[in-house]
Amino acid sequence: MTIRMPSDRLIIWAVAALAAFGIVAVYSAITFLAVAKAGSAPESFLLRHVARTFLALAAVVVFSRIDYHKLAAISKGALILSIILVAGVQLVGVTIGGAERWYRVWGISIQPSDFARVALLLHVALLLARKQLYIEDLHRSFLPLMFWVVPTLILVGIEDFSSSAMLLATFLAMAYVARVRVAHLGSLTAVLAVCAVIFLLLSPERANRITSWIGIGETSEATDVQAEGYQAHQAKIAFAMGGLTGVGPGKSVQRDFLPAPYNDFIFAIVAEEYGILGATLLLALFSMLLFRGFLRVARSAPDPLGFFLAVGITTMICLYGLANAAVACGLFPVTGLPMPFVSYGGTSLLASGVLVGILLNISKSAAMVAPVSSK
Repeated sequence: MTIRMPSDRLIIWAVAALAAFGIVAVYSAITFLAVAKAGSAPESFLLRHVARTFLALAAVVVFSRIDYHKLAAISKGALILSIILVAGVQLVGVTIGGAERWYRVWGISIQPSDFARVALLLHVALLLARKQLYIEDLHRSFLPLMFWVVPTLILVGIEDFSSSAMLLATFLAMAYVARVRVAHLGSLTAVLAVCAVIFLLLSPERANRITSWIGIGETSEATDVQAEGYQAHQAKIAFAMGGLTGVGPGKSVQRDFLPAPYNDFIFAIVAEEYGILGATLLLALFSMLLFRGFLRVARSAPDPLGFFLAVGITTMICLYGLANAAVACGLFPVTGLPMPFVSYGGTSLLASGVLVGILLNISKSAAMVAPVSSK
């Protein structure tokens, strides 16, 4: 029978530690932006980030109390709305940092792709659970899934290619454990890979990121702040300066050179101020989320829906954290992916809070066998 259990405490502690880490790191990383560019005190940005972090943690609490079956039941409508919003941002959205991904509502920037990834994850999990009896069928299972997945990936990828890639990776993980045919998944990956190459060729800015990453760019990129290789080079300097134990909290030098140290390159700032030990601790927290999400929550989920959701949520959050760290280390091309609960953000923080809340709600239900009464 299904028994209500306490929320997974290790996940709660890991998220709380990531949030605390983020507040401290963002306060240090955002000093230069606040003083030199915005002309205001760093404390104003810190208070804004703290408020958003507590809003995300409140979302964790709220959604941990909502039955995930109820959320899945409204996922279709939520996904349709999200797709409309993501498409509409191309018409009435505002451009921030060279990308047109946001709406501006009452002075607040809202990125609809963050809501789209939550809605897509919920609806994909629901469809996978419903189609288990014929999951390998192309027409009854795979194509209906593609009806929702492909348009969402394309619309998100127009302005946020890296988030679209994370969505694809998450879907592939969910579909694989759901026993979708590998041939179908391979075909999808091949087609989208070709589309991605064409998209990159049509976007000189993104193509430059790839060429710079593989070392084709000019040597001047390391010092030219407008070049694609500049950020990666400055991040490597941050790692070198940090060494084993770091230069100390609030003593980062590279925050004055990295264009987005409080978001895209927050991991580089952590590595500089707290050294390899601090960076390893941060990755260990994501590792804890990974193992608890897969080995505890997913394995003990009471039904296929809970299992697929747990796998998808865990994959998405940990992939975002890994990708942010990999970019700072030079292992991935430069992207705009935030580190969940650590990077400065708004809707990305809120989306992460919603996802963790759903994961905790699943953890409250464990598939257990009720003891047989002796009476």
